[in-house]
Amino acid sequence: MAVLLGVRQLGRLSAGLIRVLGVHTALTPIQGWWRAGLHGFRLLSSADIRSYSSSSEGKLSHTQGPTDIELVCKTVGECFNDTVKKFPDREALVSVPQNIRKTFAQLKQEVDVTALGLVKLGINTGDRLAVWSPNSYEWVLMQLATAQAGIILVSVNPAYQAQELEFVLKKVNCKAIVFPNKFKTQNYYNIMKLICPELETCSPGELRSKRLPDLTTVIMVDSKLPGTLHMNDVLQSGNAAQMAQLRDIEKSLSCYDPINIQFTSGTTGTPKAATLSHHNIVNNSIFIGRRMDLHKKEARLVLPSPLYHCLGSVGGTMVSIVYGVTFILSSPSFEGKTALEVVSRERATLIYGTPTMYIDMLNQPDFSSYDLSSLQGGVIAGSLAPPELIRAVIKKMNMVDLTIAYGTTENSPVTFMNSTKDSIEKKTQTVGRIMPHTEAKILDLQTGKELERNMAGELCIRGYCVMLGYWDDPQKTDEAIDQDKWYWTGDVATIDEEGFCTIVGRSKDMIIRGGENIYPAELEDFFHKHPMIQEVQVIGVKDLRMGEEICACIRLKATAKDITPEDLKAYCKGKISHFKIPRYIVFVKDYPLTASGKIQKYKLRQQMEEHLKL
Repeated sequence: MAVLLGVRQLGRLSAGLIRVLGVHTALTPIQGWWRAGLHGFRLLSSADIRSYSSSSEGKLSHTQGPTDIELVCKTVGECFNDTVKKFPDREALVSVPQNIRKTFAQLKQEVDVTALGLVKLGINTGDRLAVWSPNSYEWVLMQLATAQAGIILVSVNPAYQAQELEFVLKKVNCKAIVFPNKFKTQNYYNIMKLICPELETCSPGELRSKRLPDLTTVIMVDSKLPGTLHMNDVLQSGNAAQMAQLRDIEKSLSCYDPINIQFTSGTTGTPKAATLSHHNIVNNSIFIGRRMDLHKKEARLVLPSPLYHCLGSVGGTMVSIVYGVTFILSSPSFEGKTALEVVSRERATLIYGTPTMYIDMLNQPDFSSYDLSSLQGGVIAGSLAPPELIRAVIKKMNMVDLTIAYGTTENSPVTFMNSTKDSIEKKTQTVGRIMPHTEAKILDLQTGKELERNMAGELCIRGYCVMLGYWDDPQKTDEAIDQDKWYWTGDVATIDEEGFCTIVGRSKDMIIRGGENIYPAELEDFFHKHPMIQEVQVIGVKDLRMGEEICACIRLKATAKDITPEDLKAYCKGKISHFKIPRYIVFVKDYPLTASGKIQKYKLRQQMEEHLKL
């Protein structure tokens, strides 16, 4: 990696010139930087591509998505308005735990009143408003209302504690925050008081905090405690008779304005504020829906995934808004049993989830009792899905039109995706083809040179989907996006002759054992075929002699009995290379997860090194 970083840094020597040209001007004012930088996101012309790859006669990995569907230059609000006109009486949003049902016309009316209410409370276009909450009707309401008013929504992990919350609010200078009183063990108001003790004595909407000087407004979804406003206060501030003010704001917005900040601490442990525009997420949602054939049919989507994550807010809310899909929230946080119950009761045609979520649903003791006959398809995304799991989902959950999506938050998020009609082999072995108006290439991990088809290296992405940047962090932005506007994903992948992409694993997750490169995904796929194994995660742990050793962290099925690590090592012999057989096999009950269901391998590695006393 040291050589790779050197190659990438060489390319950035021209950064000063680029800044002079306006592509990477300073992040203050940040909107000016983004608008100036828009021209940097263009796709290569056909002449560029020909000159780029002519020496290899098309054998290089570079691939470009179709351009027959034009990019849309609309804001989230404009897309919402279009759908409301088409389907005013269709059910738009169902929050099962809250017993709330809204048609598109009803939802639009409440979104408008909420957006105007926020403006009347002094939260203006360009200000940042954080939502720190599990899934709820109010989450969706805030997502759409902020977009309508040009307020930048900050998606905050609902599991964050005081230190993490303070970091994200300070990082993006939040002016307002929305949260419930409690959820499970989280007491949001008490956590907020740890950061802002002034909350208990201030007037609602007039917070003056030493630690968070930009934060003025604290809005609670379900309570009204000292220093806070209630959601009803926001709704009452928005007078329908004054809606002309909101319409004027809407007219002033550009589709290239920032509209959402997503913190991507995910599996790396380093929070970065990826900033997305209307243009990013509107077009990505359009292309996701096209791959799912949503332009051809009416659909009902159950979302057990968190809204604070891109799979929920873009793949869920935005796809539903663009295509007139009925959007169903099954529970505040993921519950496998509840998700199955809601699919059955609501006659859902689609469901989303991470691999771990699908594993939990399939392993419900009473799984066979649920009527899933209405299901047609859905999406698996968020992390690598083992082939055996994909086959099981298609067969046991009646999801013939299942699609596998790959992407990163920084890319709005989806860049590769299967179509509903791809073969079962393509769905189990690849993440599909490149999305429209998007480019990809594979670069050598050591030299940074572009590789040929079917060769593994780091996947790089370019196109409309690339984020505007990391908020107020030009250094991290430059580390992720090079001077030619390629975003370096950190994922190791291959692209075949037909343009199908296979994700091999994270470059940081690659295990180097005595000089041998070992990709965890390969071993995870192998172990998933064992009849007693429910789930497996393979990591590298430190070793004085070999540098790293392989550790397989395995969740056994409830029916598994009298199986030992030695049994599994014997199972490996003769089936995989000797150097790929894990030195350590540890049986676990669960894995450290993000709130979106992603496994945090860096935490798992720490746990195993402590457990094994390394």
